[in-house]
Amino acid sequence: MIHSARSSDSQLALDLAPRARWGGRRAGAGRKRGPHPGVPHLRRGRVTAHEPCHVTLRVRRGLPSLRDGRVVREVQRSFARAAEQGSFRVVHFSLQSDHVHLLVEAASPRALGRGMMSIGARIARAVHRAFGLCGSVLEERYHHRVLRTPREVRNVLVYVLNNVRKHARTRSRTSGIDPASSGSWFDGWTRETPTGTGALPVAAARSWLLRVGWRRYGRIDPAEAPAERR
Repeated sequence: MIHSARSSDSQLALDLAPRARWGGRRAGAGRKRGPHPGVPHLRRGRVTAHEPCHVTLRVRRGLPSLRDGRVVREVQRSFARAAEQGSFRVVHFSLQSDHVHLLVEAASPRALGRGMMSIGARIARAVHRAFGLCGSVLEERYHHRVLRTPREVRNVLVYVLNNVRKHARTRSRTSGIDPASSGSWFDGWTRETPTGTGALPVAAARSWLLRVGWRRYGRIDPAEAPAERR
């Protein structure tokens, strides 16, 4: 049977609805972000031995506080054996209720990744020993920021060592050294403070920024509260 041109044109002109598709680049596509989104899987930035990094590790919800004295002692003992790893070292740290701040030096992105795997495992085992728990402790990813100027390094030293004054405003003006930090082994305070006992839980800094550079902006008062980070 021969179809008329008019009939063919009518068939070609049918307005068919587009077929629904999943995924792809479109507005609103992808998994929705929850109230506590994790660190996205992005390529890590440049890391060198000359520039320290501020690293933040978060623990999973529902776990006891990391500031419990049993956890603090376990972490200090563990860090004393692992703070210095050659191409990676932990120079300072503080434990908050649900996260850990670290000031580290790493020779490369690979050294940072391997070092953080080791430190993360040690923190998890410290929590297990302290509370008799098992299972995962830390969130999958950590956040790090490379520090490239003396002022940045000083600001982060205050942020890490005096971080408890940011989270506990009722105690923000106390002048004591946070016992859940490496502050007792820090030699940059404005006045003499009690020295920590036992094995040293941190490594000596090697980068100019962490050894000398930050001191251009003055020593740190134990009561100095960290500025709110943007």
